[in-house]
Order: sequence, then structure tokens, then C-alpha cells
Amino acid sequence: MEAVMMKPYLLSLGAGLLVGVVYSLLDVRSPAPPVVALVGLLGILLGEQIVPVAKRLVAGHPPSLAVLREECTAHLFGPLPGRGTPPQNPDRAG
Repeated sequence: MEAVMMKPYLLSLGAGLLVGVVYSLLDVRSPAPPVVALVGLLGILLGEQIVPVAKRLVAGHPPSLAVLREECTAHLFGPLPGRGTPPQNPDRAG
């Protein structure tokens, strides 16, 4: 089952490699330096979490690490490989 959970990551990597090869063949640079683009994406993901946290604070709920873990971590990191549903066949070791 772990291979199924890895599929989106592998597809994303494959798509990125394909685009990189096409860019190279066309002698085109990527639209943004990779580190700058990744930092920008991180900023977007973190910025999306500010509104729900602010709403909780305005509503009078104290900040809670458990709420942040439950609501924000899943959105920031998505379903991580190896987490989530247990293996389908508990008798099979591996």
C-alpha cells in the first residue's frame, strides 16, 4: 500500500524531470530560480494558515498546538508517505 501513497510524489517528480529536460532541449531557463520559487511556495502555504489561526484567536479560543497539528500540518505537508492507513494485510510482515 505504501507504493500507492508514493504515487503522487513520483508523478510530480516525473513531471518535473520531463519539464526540465524540455527546458534544457529548448535552451530555456526555468521561470524562477528553484530556491526562490520554493521559498515563495513555502510563504504561500504558511500565509494560508494565518487566517484560520487569526479567526480562532479573534473568536476567543486560545492557541493550541494540537489544533495547529491537526489543521495546519496536514495542509502544509499533505499526506506523507508511510502515514495514514495501516497495511491491508496485518499477517504479512514487511
